[in-house]
Amino acid sequence: MAVWSARRSRRSADAPSRPGADRGGSPLPDASLPAATDWLVRGKDGRLTAYAPVEGAVLRWTEKHPGGPGWTGPETIPAPGVDRHLSIAQGADGYVHLVALRRTRLADGTPATDVVFALQYQSGLAVRDWAVVGNPYPDDPELAGRIGPPAAVIDSEGSLHVFVRNVGGGICGRSSVPSGKWNKWADLKGSGITGPIRASITEDGLMELVAPAEDHLLRWTQESKGVKFQRAEDVPARPVADSLSSERTGPGRLTHFWQDAGDGTVRAWRPSDKAPSVLGTGAGTGPVALLRTSVDGHDCTIMARRDAATGRPALAAYPTEDEALGATWTLTGDPCVGAPALALDGRGRVVMAAFGTDGTLRVARQKPEPGLALEAWRRV
Repeated sequence: MAVWSARRSRRSADAPSRPGADRGGSPLPDASLPAATDWLVRGKDGRLTAYAPVEGAVLRWTEKHPGGPGWTGPETIPAPGVDRHLSIAQGADGYVHLVALRRTRLADGTPATDVVFALQYQSGLAVRDWAVVGNPYPDDPELAGRIGPPAAVIDSEGSLHVFVRNVGGGICGRSSVPSGKWNKWADLKGSGITGPIRASITEDGLMELVAPAEDHLLRWTQESKGVKFQRAEDVPARPVADSLSSERTGPGRLTHFWQDAGDGTVRAWRPSDKAPSVLGTGAGTGPVALLRTSVDGHDCTIMARRDAATGRPALAAYPTEDEALGATWTLTGDPCVGAPALALDGRGRVVMAAFGTDGTLRVARQKPEPGLALEAWRRV
């Protein structure tokens, strides 16, 4: 089935809907799909779920069985007024949080912008109604309307943390507590942020934030669980604004990746590095999808991106934290929109997913043989 614009639906974006309802209309390509890589998630039962924001809704596809091949969907999660830049966070309990900005109008016509989230407890089951987190400027709708899209992460206690670019070009964040209540918005400072923030958590349970600026990456870290963020040293870089991604690559360590604004190549960096490493040649678009897993008994970091020249998905891999060995990008499948995603399925196979230019969800799985070769792509 396809990702398509709700503008062509027989049902208006604000009309009541339900998961699984027929949205009507014809499948249409959607080249404006925002670039994100967290849209393919494995649930506690081993089934993969893919999410795609469209106008007024989020579409959802779910595997019928762990490891496929059949899928259900697309099911419709109503999301009136919700921006199409969706951040997806999953905790150790398997619960999936869909986090975004929602733009509405109050009864007097005043515009209102809020961070909202919807919670899914289990694969394929109903998603709870969107809950309001608010914004850092509750008394100034004009300023609230200028905040950036949220980044989200679940800490080791299962609490949701959301972060937005504020009007000063820094970061504001708000955190829930185990009781379900929310702390006040905190100003983490910073300036010059040019694109989406990336929020991650280490194997030790410490959160880390990175954000792109014109000639560097801004970073915030925690010294221990539960303590406030502190500014870390900036990383000299020229990142494409929407290209940041991060992966756990060792005990207490995250490696950060981005596309270079100069030549489009993928760069990787972690605090032990003197300078960012270059991984392969050629230019990509958007963020790099990342997956750390074992290939033939070797700890590897798998990368996927959309190739700038052809628009096709591209795949590469290298031994984790051994960037000096380099990486070779291999084109696969047909041209796509947005950014590809990576996950391990219920059988432990690498899965690469992308949305075709015709709007269809497409999936390729690792072959049951040595190496990282993929089976033929399948349309869902």
